[in-house]
Amino acid sequence: MMIIVLKGPTQHGKFARCLLVAATGAMLSACAHRASVTAAGNDGNRDMINLLAASGPHRSLGTQGDLFGRFVGTWDADYSFIAENGTVRHRRGEVRFGWVLDGHALEDIFMGYPDSTSGERSMVAGIRWVDPKTGKWTLGFVAPAFDAVVRMEGGAEGDRIVLRGKDSKGVLLRWSFNDITPNFLIWRGESSYDGGKTWKLEEEHRLTRRGSRQRP
Repeated sequence: MMIIVLKGPTQHGKFARCLLVAATGAMLSACAHRASVTAAGNDGNRDMINLLAASGPHRSLGTQGDLFGRFVGTWDADYSFIAENGTVRHRRGEVRFGWVLDGHALEDIFMGYPDSTSGERSMVAGIRWVDPKTGKWTLGFVAPAFDAVVRMEGGAEGDRIVLRGKDSKGVLLRWSFNDITPNFLIWRGESSYDGGKTWKLEEEHRLTRRGSRQRP
């Protein structure tokens, strides 16, 4: 995913409440960790992960959760990063989707495997939630290694999923899921530097569900 720092009023509202829930989870994790010192073999960090995960969407979401819920699982990724001069840099990795926070939200993790440039893997995450009354989805995207955060909003547009937002400089962002099948999709990250008149494709990631026979 694109690494963009976003500051301003759009970081409040539902996203702030989401972060509050995450902070509460951290507090519960700390309590679990303190308890673990008296129980041999107890993994306080694993307790937090187990608390975060949910077996499925909350019943209050109804069918609204299906838009992103169909992606739950692990996907093999071929990431493409497109420079201004048109050259393309590829990187392999994986993407994981799963329900969290008692099924009120869905988390995704985009991970890039170590390559020759850094020797380390890269990892970013997003938490997505839907308002069942309006069907509008909100994405809170974070990249702690880059001190980056961005908020996007949107939903289904025809046979695509499109989320929109802007970065801290006012550049418009459009992130979309395209060519969706049960075992394959293409994620695109675009930016507009002229107020939405034209769009520049900067990232295109091809995801194939792990274990499927379909290939991009």
